This record gives sequence, structure tokens and C-alpha cells, in this order.
Amino acid sequence: MTWIDLTLGDALRVKHGFAFKGEFFAQEGALLVVTPGNFVEAGGFRVRPGKERYYTSEFPDDYLLRQGDLIIAMTEQGEGLLGSAARIPDDDKYLHNQRIGLITIPRADLLDSRFAYWLFNSRPVRDQLRGSSTGTKVKHTAPERIYKVRTRVPGVEAQSQIAARLDAYNDLIQNNERRIALLEETGRLLYREWFVSLRCPGVDCLEPSGGLPKGWTLGTVDDLASFVHRGITPQYDESASGLAINQKCIRGGRLTLSSARRQSKETKSNRQLQVGDVLINSTGAGTLGRVAQVRVPLSECTVDTHVTIVRPIDPKTAAYLGVALLEKEALLSTMGVGSTNQLELPRADISALPILCPPEALQTAFHDLVWPLFTQTESLALSTEKLKEARDALLPKLMSGELTV
Repeated sequence: MTWIDLTLGDALRVKHGFAFKGEFFAQEGALLVVTPGNFVEAGGFRVRPGKERYYTSEFPDDYLLRQGDLIIAMTEQGEGLLGSAARIPDDDKYLHNQRIGLITIPRADLLDSRFAYWLFNSRPVRDQLRGSSTGTKVKHTAPERIYKVRTRVPGVEAQSQIAARLDAYNDLIQNNERRIALLEETGRLLYREWFVSLRCPGVDCLEPSGGLPKGWTLGTVDDLASFVHRGITPQYDESASGLAINQKCIRGGRLTLSSARRQSKETKSNRQLQVGDVLINSTGAGTLGRVAQVRVPLSECTVDTHVTIVRPIDPKTAAYLGVALLEKEALLSTMGVGSTNQLELPRADISALPILCPPEALQTAFHDLVWPLFTQTESLALSTEKLKEARDALLPKLMSGELTV
């Protein structure tokens, strides 16, 4: 296989986005303004429910992105995002913002567009972009700097084959993520049907009491929890067997261990995580109030002091408590006390949070229906992590020619 050396400017062009006016941004709408926050550090596009910005005014037509358009983050809004590439998932929905670069490839004889996505998400290109960036606190790049990046590529036919191999991993990952989202949403929709709309077994034949069905009460988290407490101050040690979960592990209603750290401090048994524990981020303006639940056994695992453990009284009602608190994420995020930079969500305030307390038998029935869906999401999440590891191990070998297709 023949490889050639080129600079990115030999094959592609970068178009700056439009300066959309802040006064026309809205929290909902038909057209979403793409920002660096829509990029995944390793590459890929993500939507952030509740955090997106929509545009409600006129704009030039050529700043409406199309499905499959290749874009890159030209501002490092988060660590490692500079130069991250993504593909637009749908037509006529996403707007090309000024901090985003739209990649076009006039020299298709030199560079395959799908291969270009993986090229931008490879370490050698990212390192060059970071090395030539400007800014101290926030890194920036520009088309002229991107054009100077040097790389080595095979012929376009081989590029297409490499991209197809890597895309296959992404397709499987995205399919898993869609299934996870569907299963999670099914559980939450059933919660709303039963415990918000009150369309659940046994309610129709019961007389209401104080605005609630007979046998239901409005209580607090303390009524449903046996333990509400912050975590430990870990002793970090990468060779240790213990694991400490932090705020970064709780995102989008799910718990991931990729950002957890090894720690060696001896931990009391009640701080060791159990299946069914609900975890709530309890410090920081950006992550305050995020909720996730432990759904599989975690050996020697605890949380740090920035996270609160809420343990259900009965494991057979864990799904009810978990979803009920997930539904209160927005409220929890507003309950911080202290200065803007030092917001805290006190344990006492979590304990006193009002919560609906249906009969235990109904909570158990909900758990029996929903928990199998949630354990299925954990199997899919494990499969996804393995696919990502395989893809990330394959990427540098294919892009360097160490492996051929």
C-alpha cells in the first residue's frame, strides 16, 4: 500500500460559522445552534437535552447544516475538545455557529471525507492542532493553522476501507446508545403514567384522600431511604483495588466508571456502594443535582465527598426511588446553598425533599417491571465500552499503517 505525505491544506477547506445574535437564542425551537459542547472529546456528535440553544430569527441559508456534514470544534470549551470532529446527524435542524469549522474537501482524489473524520480524531492531528493553538485559558485554532497540519495517508480507496471498518464500530456503539435511551425512557414514562397521571393498578377503585389515592402520602426522601450521606475523602492510589466515584461519573441520568479513580482508604461498610443506591452530585454549579443509580454490583466501590448516597429502605423498591429522584434533577440543581463557586446541596435538604410515597406493594410492582429494563441497559453499556476500547485501539494502528485492511 502506497502512502503519501501531505498537509491538510492540500486537500480540504475550513469554513467559519455565522455569528448568530444572542438576543434571538431560545431554550426551545426548530433550529439548534451547534456549539463545541455538542462534540464528544474522542469524536462524534451529541445532543444535550435542557442545555441546547435554539435560534428564532433569520440567517443566511448556507449556514444551515446538512446530514453528513463534517464539522470540527475550533474552540476548546472542554479539555481535549479542540479539533474534535463530528458528523451532522440530520438535515435542516442544525446551524453552523462561528466557533465551528465546516470541512469541505475539494481534492477528493487526495482525501476521502469519511477518512477525514477519523483523521481529525487521531492523536497526531490533535496534537498538532493543540500545539499551534492560541489562548491561555481557552485554546483556539483557525483555518490557516489547520491547513499547516502534516499527515501521512494511503490512497483514497484504502482510506475508504479504513473509514468503513471504523464506522462499523461507531454504528454498533450508536445502536447500543439508542437502545439504552429507549429503555431508560420507557422506565420514566411508566413512572409518569403510574405516579403522575395516577393510571396504575388499583387506583381506580380507591377513594381519594387529601387529593391522593387512599393509602398514598406525600412524604420526604427520608421516608423511603435507610441511609443518606456524603462519601469519603479518598486516598488516591492508582495501584489500589478500591474505586471512588466522583461528579464526572454522573451524567445524563447514568453512572459510568470511566472517570472514577483508584483509592486505598479503608471505607466503612455503609459507604460501600450497594445495588439500588441513588447517587446525587452535591457540589458545584455545573454538576449540582445530577442523579444516577447503581444497578449492578460494584466491588470495593464508594463515592467521594462531592456525592451523596441515598439508599432505599427495601431493594425491592429501588427502581421507584431512583426514577423519582431522576425526575427531580431539575429541582435538585436549584437547591444549592453558598456562593456561586462553592454551591452545596446539604444532606439534610436532600433528606427533607418532598416525595410521593405510594403503597409499598405498588412501588414493588413498579420495580419488578422496570428493573429488568435497567439491568439490560447495563449490559448494553458494558458492550458499548468494549466496542469503544476496541475501536480506540484499532484507530492509531489503521491510521499509521501498522495494520492494513
